[in-house]
Amino acid sequence: MSERRSYEIVAGFMPLLDSAILVAAKEKGFAAAEGIDLTLVRETSWANIRDRMAVGHFQVAHMLAPMPIAANLGLTPLAAKTIAPIALGLGGNAITVSQALWGRMAAHGAKADLDPASVGRALRSTIADRSDVTPRFAVVHPFSGHNYELRYWLAACGIDPERDLEIVYVPPPLMADALRSETIDGYCVGEPWSTAATEDGIGRIVTVKAALWRSSPEKVMGAAADWAEREPEALAALLRALCRSAQWCASPQNHRELAEILAARAFIDRPADWMLYGLSGNLDVGGGEIRHADDFFVPFAKAATFPWKSHALWFYSQMVRWGQVAHTADNAAIARETYRPDLYRGALKPLGVALPSANAKVEGALVTPTPVGSVGASLTLGPDGFFDGALFDPDRLDAYIEAQKR
Repeated sequence: MSERRSYEIVAGFMPLLDSAILVAAKEKGFAAAEGIDLTLVRETSWANIRDRMAVGHFQVAHMLAPMPIAANLGLTPLAAKTIAPIALGLGGNAITVSQALWGRMAAHGAKADLDPASVGRALRSTIADRSDVTPRFAVVHPFSGHNYELRYWLAACGIDPERDLEIVYVPPPLMADALRSETIDGYCVGEPWSTAATEDGIGRIVTVKAALWRSSPEKVMGAAADWAEREPEALAALLRALCRSAQWCASPQNHRELAEILAARAFIDRPADWMLYGLSGNLDVGGGEIRHADDFFVPFAKAATFPWKSHALWFYSQMVRWGQVAHTADNAAIARETYRPDLYRGALKPLGVALPSANAKVEGALVTPTPVGSVGASLTLGPDGFFDGALFDPDRLDAYIEAQKR
């Protein structure tokens, strides 16, 4: 009987709540149980993650979900072919504004209920009232869910992201500092970096990703395509470890331990209580006022780790919408093939977990694909939905892109 192979894998990550699945895979022994010596390297910016993946320092990395697509489309410096064989959960972001901007929005009817439509109307009125001042909002990277969800929200509320405000790029850990220094007026970021502003009394959470698009994608594990081709068994072992880690992270009884792990200096280096806001969905929106956000961060339920091709195509549609890439059949195919549910299925089949029967779905609709997997396995998706009631059908990509033209 041959010995089981062991694998050495180096993974880059950013200090964010949604690095939890990677971190727990290392710290709780799920990677070791699959024969993986997993080394985690904390980075300071998404640009560093991108560049170190490109030059081969990392085999895999915690990545913004659109980043592998951008790399494969040749939109980034040092672009190297990257695949996304697993997602790292749903949701996790919030939009935060300065106390000064919140005060003006409140005067126009904004309430601390996290409702994107009403808060968006208040922001639109605030901007119209102060036409001599252009608000500045930050996102973490041009090719990020944050950039696209912020723009989607603004546009759906009648605010032109290109004309009515300015969007700049700031690494997640620096967002609250930028707000404090009045360099920016608001930002969209993953936790705990909105909590950093509310705990410091300088910001107000106005809405969250889970309210803008329920059950929406956020981060993936990007893998170097050449490494994945050379080491398919190592990749499959890592996917199994991450699946088990996601299950562990999803259990509320583990949240305190997970929060304490993430709070360590090697990972997020902030108080454990900050992590618990996002893990529970009970957010301090400002001034100690707690508001619950349903499904704020979902590590495992609702096929949260499945790399849906429809997610890849929605991100691609936003790249086209905001002028980052031309829409062609070839470009759409590159985006679609970046996400690899085939590798996910192959790796996880031995675990007997429920898997969707399709690789894509209509986004914004309540759908429950027929599950496959072990006897008795079940899978429920939804509720899903964009806050403006829109649907994205990946089979009608051309029509969706045409309808979004400004």
